[in-house]
Amino acid sequence: MKGKTSGRGLKALAVSMALGLGMTACSRDYVVGYLYATNAKSQPGLITGYSIDYETGQLTQLADSPIPSGGNNTVTIVAAPNGKTLYVLNHDTSTVVQFDVGTDGKLYPENTYNVVQGSGATGTFPTAAAVDAAGKFLYVVFTYQNGYTTVRPGPGGIATFPIAADGSLGAALTNTTVGTTAATPLPYIPLGFNPVAVTASPTVGDVYVLDQDGPPGTLLSFAENASTGALTALGSTALPGTTAAPSALSESPAGGFLYVTDSASNLIYTYRLTGGLPGTTPASQAATGLMPVSVTIQPLGQFAYVANYGASTVGTYAVNASTGALTSTGVSQSVGTGPSCVTIDPALGIYLYTSNNLSSSVSGLQLNPKTGALENIQGTPFNAQPLPTCLVAVANGAHATQLVH
Repeated sequence: MKGKTSGRGLKALAVSMALGLGMTACSRDYVVGYLYATNAKSQPGLITGYSIDYETGQLTQLADSPIPSGGNNTVTIVAAPNGKTLYVLNHDTSTVVQFDVGTDGKLYPENTYNVVQGSGATGTFPTAAAVDAAGKFLYVVFTYQNGYTTVRPGPGGIATFPIAADGSLGAALTNTTVGTTAATPLPYIPLGFNPVAVTASPTVGDVYVLDQDGPPGTLLSFAENASTGALTALGSTALPGTTAAPSALSESPAGGFLYVTDSASNLIYTYRLTGGLPGTTPASQAATGLMPVSVTIQPLGQFAYVANYGASTVGTYAVNASTGALTSTGVSQSVGTGPSCVTIDPALGIYLYTSNNLSSSVSGLQLNPKTGALENIQGTPFNAQPLPTCLVAVANGAHATQLVH
């Protein structure tokens, strides 16, 4: 069933915000950004692109969409900070594919890379990726190191790819310090048996990885060399409980706090970061819906949103600016079945989208920047390819993200 039209108050707010960016309201179909959703069913996988209407947040599928992802079982997609390049992870073919974003939102496949390059050592089955705030390095976590398979599972790792000015990737950095020696370097840093998420700090340059190795699972911290991208291990923290299944993480836009979802305990933890390290125990925790698998923070840092796969909802939380603690607003917004990923448009910062894995759709919600409340966008849900896995939004060209900073 299609969702109801957004209320006049929120729509007026969107228009006034758009005018603040120097946009005109002469056309309802003005494109403020683009949304891209990956799916896992097709072989190869597919990427569906949509334009985002500035006034309503409504999605319109791009004419050339969907396009092949360049590999099988496409699991995630991330954008460079400038919004001009996307990186897609294909799990079963163990590749990263670079796509350039055209001025009309069209995607152009440019290069395909093995997850780990060099010395014949290749990692397999990538699960997550992140780009640092400067747009200079791509970090990719993968499930199996060289020589391990689904028949003979082994530990995974994290590879660091330098990003050139045109968005292309250089060879994965050589690691001679973490879990290896200078005599036998590796093109990755070894991790535990099931790394599932990675994020790069927007402020201090640290990198964090969630590993389900265990239970209870582990949060690992690395310091990034801003010049070379090399990572130095800072330490690790075990998640609380004995049955934890860490599933997603996100850092507050201003830094200082890290948020980790636990899909087994239906909780989200807040960690205060000190010197790049989270505390040994969470500073606070909050209940989520059933099976939280994705979390995103509003660009202004005032609200957090959690996609609950098992409950088919998005939970809203107010963020305490001093402590980072999350307080539920008490309202969970229903979306499509099995939301697997949640993101917010970076231009206006008021449109939120989920990829709904089990109902083959994308849900659109408009958020109130004053209260955090969510309301269905006109026309939601929007059609997607079968088994959508994740999504990312980028701003449309010069209409950048100044409003939300």
